[in-house]
Amino acid sequence: MTADSRYIARFDQSIRDLLRDALRLSAGSREMAAFVARAAGWHHRSARMRARWAQQGVPVPALMIYSITKRCNLHCKGCYAHAQTRAPEPELTDAELLRVADEAAELGVSILMLAGGEPLTRPVLFELAERHPQIVMPVFTNGLLIDDETIARFKARRNLIPVISLEGHAGETDDRRGEGVHAYLLGVIARLREAGLFYGTSLTVTHSNYDLLTSPAYARELTELGCRLFFYVEYVPIEPHSEARCLSEAQKVALTPHLDALRRDLPGLFVALPGEEELFGGCLAAGRGFLHISAEGRVEPCPFAPYSDVSLRRMPLHEALQSDLLRAIRESDVHLAETQGGCALWVHREWVESLLAQPQEA
Repeated sequence: MTADSRYIARFDQSIRDLLRDALRLSAGSREMAAFVARAAGWHHRSARMRARWAQQGVPVPALMIYSITKRCNLHCKGCYAHAQTRAPEPELTDAELLRVADEAAELGVSILMLAGGEPLTRPVLFELAERHPQIVMPVFTNGLLIDDETIARFKARRNLIPVISLEGHAGETDDRRGEGVHAYLLGVIARLREAGLFYGTSLTVTHSNYDLLTSPAYARELTELGCRLFFYVEYVPIEPHSEARCLSEAQKVALTPHLDALRRDLPGLFVALPGEEELFGGCLAAGRGFLHISAEGRVEPCPFAPYSDVSLRRMPLHEALQSDLLRAIRESDVHLAETQGGCALWVHREWVESLLAQPQEA
């Protein structure tokens, strides 16, 4: 077994462990437990599918982050999607979005993380989820477009999991997202719980809010509100002169034991992004464990590294996964090492840009 195949097996096992824990947490909901069991079966089958594609030279990741739109109803401080400068291209059409998801399922992708922009501005996501009920689809949303009709549509598609973005309490959340947002989201969360939905939260962890977000008291507050899935996303300094918001080395080291304690003591799934990358030989981007598809259909290493040499408007997904850029990144151990700032490829972005200096397939 090669080093890469060992890392892939380890990453696949981490997803199996997560689904096992999700099944335990879903014991009170027959519908959700049935979905998690189906998703676990799909992950087992899809791992074999990915292994067969790998033998043909096509590295299929278990997880894809699918930014289905650039549009958003907020303008949050430090938003990577707003801060990035991209070539002006139209978004994928609904038909194109569905085709790409179909191809991902055929290749054996286990998890599609739906992001944006604000993904709920594209109602086609509900059709996408209905077409692939075996694939877990967390929806990273600011929550402001969730109403009773939206909740009913989530309830009909258990594989579609709302993940509400928070920054902490009202002071932290409203400072980044706008006055009154936190109070509104508490109302949304109450309705999600009343509907019996399995939902989560995405927490951007900075140097200043670290102590609050990793405290047992804060996590307990959310579990008491019915939250069962927690993403702790390390802040990446996309905006100029924002490095002071990054986690210190001591905070990065302490994050794993803090989350281990929460897993032990509270009824929830606690996921760090990027997490303990050293267990997988470095950054998992560029298809080693995951990759990013932009709203324009560009296949990119990750959301924080918006560089691409292939477009899904011009080729099928299995061809795009063989991109020269992605291969060069996967093969560079030194540039995949963990760094302060949450994203190795953002830190080494000049090197990534240099890979595009030579003429590439558009």
